[in-house]
Amino acid sequence: MAPGFSLPNQLPFSSARNQTGSTMALPPTIYRASIELADTDRGCYETLTATLARHPSETAERLVTRLLAYALCYEEELVFTKGISAGDEPDLWRKGPDGRILLWIEVGLPEAERLLKAARHAERVVLFAYGGSRWRWEAQHLAKLGRAENITVLTVAQGFIDQLVEQLQRGIHWSLTVTDGSLYLNVAGTTLESTLERLA
Repeated sequence: MAPGFSLPNQLPFSSARNQTGSTMALPPTIYRASIELADTDRGCYETLTATLARHPSETAERLVTRLLAYALCYEEELVFTKGISAGDEPDLWRKGPDGRILLWIEVGLPEAERLLKAARHAERVVLFAYGGSRWRWEAQHLAKLGRAENITVLTVAQGFIDQLVEQLQRGIHWSLTVTDGSLYLNVAGTTLESTLERLA
């Protein structure tokens, strides 16, 4: 059983104004996830639980991609970081007992230089690339990432991500099977399918 991560004591909040005109903080939205994982490609069979804090500026698309990355790269001690709230941290990471970063995971379309810098300090770096401008990003950055042997770039069909967003609720219950690079994810009685593609 993988423990859910503990929320940090302080999270940066966006601001809004109440009816009196004074500024108030917008709190994060909390999601609780349970995932039955059967990854035959990695020989990983786990029941995962996680608590995710969705920053007011984070899209639902990014949230479900973070959770998918957690499941597909799951290892003991892999945890969510402050992510979008802390620009110097990835979305997930796993550290060794000495504090060294063993696994650095990001989602989205970051600059190649950011990932190359991470690769100099982390044992492994994984990017889950997604977004409407992914093809332009690939043309601009993918070749640069080939300089580092410890960087892996993965992606799934955008339609798969869109379907996960449509099914998103505060309580997330997924059953995910991975076999021969294919994903079969059951959510709310519907099975969604995609291929896990390695870009680099």
